[in-house]
Amino acid sequence: MNNYILITIIITYLVMLFFIAFWAEKNAKSKWINNPIVYTLSLGVFCSAWTYYGSVGVAATEGATFLPTYLGPVIASPIFIMLLRKIMRISKHQRVASIADFISLRYGNNRFIGALVTVTCVIAILPYISLQLKAISETFEIITSGNVTVDNSGSIFSDSTFYIAVLLAVFATFFGTQTTDTTDKHIGIVASVAFESIIKLLFFLIIGVYVTYFVFDGTEDIYNQFSAIADIEKFTTFPDIYGGFNWFYMTVISFVAVFLLPRQFQMMVVENDRERYLKYAIWLFPLYLLLFNVFVIFIAWGGNVELGDTVNSEYYTLLLPLKNNNIVLSLLVFLGGFSAVISMVVVSTIALSTMLSNNVIIPYGYLEVFRNRDTERNNKYIKNIRRLAIFSLIVVAYLFYINFSKQLSLFSIGYISFVIVAQLAPSLFIGLYWNRGAARGVVAGIVAGLLVVFYTLILPVILDGILNINSFVSEGPFGITLFKPYAFLGIDFLNPIAHAFFWSMFFNIAAYLTFSLVGSGNYRERNYAEMFVRSSNYSDLQEGAYVWRGEAYISDIKRILERFLGSEKTERAFDLFYKKYDIPKDTVMADAKLINFSEKLLIGSIGSSSARILISNVVKEEPVSLAEVLQILEESKETIITNKFLKEKSAQLTVLTAELKNANEELIFQDKQKDEFLDTVAHELKTPITAIKASAEIVMDDDEMDNEIRLQFLNNIVEDSERLSRLIHNILDIEKLSTGREKLDIKECDISETIEKAIHFVTAEVNSKKVSIFNSTTAIKLKYDEDRLIQVFTNLLSNALKFVDENTGEIKVMLEAFPKHVLIYIEDNGKGIPKEDFNYIFDKFYQSKNQNTKKPQGSGFGLAICKHIVESHGGAIWAYENVEKGAKFVVKLPR
Repeated sequence: MNNYILITIIITYLVMLFFIAFWAEKNAKSKWINNPIVYTLSLGVFCSAWTYYGSVGVAATEGATFLPTYLGPVIASPIFIMLLRKIMRISKHQRVASIADFISLRYGNNRFIGALVTVTCVIAILPYISLQLKAISETFEIITSGNVTVDNSGSIFSDSTFYIAVLLAVFATFFGTQTTDTTDKHIGIVASVAFESIIKLLFFLIIGVYVTYFVFDGTEDIYNQFSAIADIEKFTTFPDIYGGFNWFYMTVISFVAVFLLPRQFQMMVVENDRERYLKYAIWLFPLYLLLFNVFVIFIAWGGNVELGDTVNSEYYTLLLPLKNNNIVLSLLVFLGGFSAVISMVVVSTIALSTMLSNNVIIPYGYLEVFRNRDTERNNKYIKNIRRLAIFSLIVVAYLFYINFSKQLSLFSIGYISFVIVAQLAPSLFIGLYWNRGAARGVVAGIVAGLLVVFYTLILPVILDGILNINSFVSEGPFGITLFKPYAFLGIDFLNPIAHAFFWSMFFNIAAYLTFSLVGSGNYRERNYAEMFVRSSNYSDLQEGAYVWRGEAYISDIKRILERFLGSEKTERAFDLFYKKYDIPKDTVMADAKLINFSEKLLIGSIGSSSARILISNVVKEEPVSLAEVLQILEESKETIITNKFLKEKSAQLTVLTAELKNANEELIFQDKQKDEFLDTVAHELKTPITAIKASAEIVMDDDEMDNEIRLQFLNNIVEDSERLSRLIHNILDIEKLSTGREKLDIKECDISETIEKAIHFVTAEVNSKKVSIFNSTTAIKLKYDEDRLIQVFTNLLSNALKFVDENTGEIKVMLEAFPKHVLIYIEDNGKGIPKEDFNYIFDKFYQSKNQNTKKPQGSGFGLAICKHIVESHGGAIWAYENVEKGAKFVVKLPR
């Protein structure tokens, strides 16, 4: 393909990314931008050119050795919720803008630690950026000429890679330095990285499908052809137990790298302000990595079969379609790899430029300059510093590429960067959970680790790989074999990467722990250590947990803030602070909360170290002892606990108040029911007595009354007397049963016959309403008081008859036997039990609130009597709540 055509395609693609980023910035609140899918895809910045090309090269020569690079992040994903959430909360609350800010903040805003972490990251990432430029250069050469060898002997102005690097710098500069506050979200960058993550994955899957199913006839065909030319066992199994150790250490390296790489910290922490996204990332991110590796081994084996060892195996993805004259597919692969390069370079340079400006350039050179200039000029200088840093990083990476990276593979450069950045692991991970970790321990650990990495990994690469001096590797320094860089102290079974990682971590952790335990840190360092480690919920501490003692005037602090934030923004920030903590606006002296608040306002613009230095210049600070730090933090913690306790008690009291209100309303209703019950009883007693009296007077006064009419009146007297007797009998029953004075006449009876007798008692009413009763019970002998149970079943049947419709009413009586009890069901298709009455139907004084008659139907104690009778037999009675139509009562009796 012609050079100019490819360059035009590249520029067009960059313009498209530019417009995607621009659109995202303009629509920052859109759901298309702010969602967990975009956040998770932005984490795909982990997959760089190393992933796109280097993994295939490793798979082609060493088999599955490429997998630990991705196993580490996959294993790390489940702990995102625990570890990353804590890091995010601290970072959000303290306005952290980089991993250097985070680590230096943990150790008391230590300026030197911030600079040391920054330098470590720059040393680690510059070769990594050069790796990306190497990939662009070599793939560009392959697409345009088919030549894998790149000639770097000409002028840089004739090198297309140089211009691509400049375009990347412009892109990163435009979207990465729009504001001086580095804690502001780079919405455009996140959106473009997410888009590139889709592109590079999609195109890699396309080439995987193409090689597997078009160049070859499926995975089995690739396996069979590769097995014929190579030792397949070598590519699919560990050669020995030491191979397992190598896998383990390589996995651990990638595990820590996914947290420590500046670009990952930028995307995972700085660009994310919603913790809930982590719930999606813990499974979507591993899935993304899995999809990226589905076809790696098949592309590698297919490349070995088709191309052999005559070409660089890292570029099989490009060379295989080219060999089959598929230019379009090769171009797609190139764009996928180019996307991987862009996302890595842009995010890394933005993160590194922030770290350089906030932790090296400003605190060590420009603070005095900024102190005496106005807001506009300060902001302009800060932006220019970061822009210059971005361009400088890419230029230095380019120079490294043209001078050194030619001799190194993508895989080796990538893992060297991983091992270097891993030196930050003890200071971050241990520091988050061990409050004795001290600044001097961090410095000692990182320096020791870097020296070991230089001796065991970087120096041998320079001497052996670049300068062709191999005696140092083969014999050791001055012939001392015990100090051979790849077999230090006799450990010779690890590969160079795992070997360097093992020894660097050993000396790093040992130095960190030793120097941390010797002596105690200053009060500021202990202060932040306690806040980081002891807080289970960092955001609850707020400014009140910051320990400070001294003298400071608010007017002096405001003047410093106005140099960077401007008068309007400073006043607005202070107004919100005063309102939040109910502080009078005419307050003169600053307290600990305001000092911490002011430092955090500056952190976004100039970093935590510089913010501390500037604020400390206008305050008179007094040292605070460890005991005072612990006491203040404990008081803050106790206050939080007390507030939480009071909130819980308040919530409980609210619930209890509602329950008491409901209970009071129910008592009032029950009292009303009782009054109505007594009124009903009085009415029921009075009615037959009045009828008896009237009938008797008529009979007595009329001597000439016809005998037939006299007999009718006498019969009325008898019926009313029986009615009065039944009513009194029921009242006495309720009283006896409730007090336990009723003596049951227990005999062995047939429950089916007892039910038949109860049905017989209601036969007249059944015939009158023309309803049907179906009795499907079977003969079972039980011990009970038959008269009492007849009373129960009669009452239940009468209730059913009361609520079923004439002509269409149905009542079913069924029995179900169990080893220790029997259940008798009485079911009807009537009106059913109102939901609000359900819990009260067996109460003595309860009648439904929904009856339409002026007075309750019945005396209101029928079911209460049934309940007492059944329970006195050791049984139970209840009704089903969710019945489609009608009511369903159950009587449980023991066997």
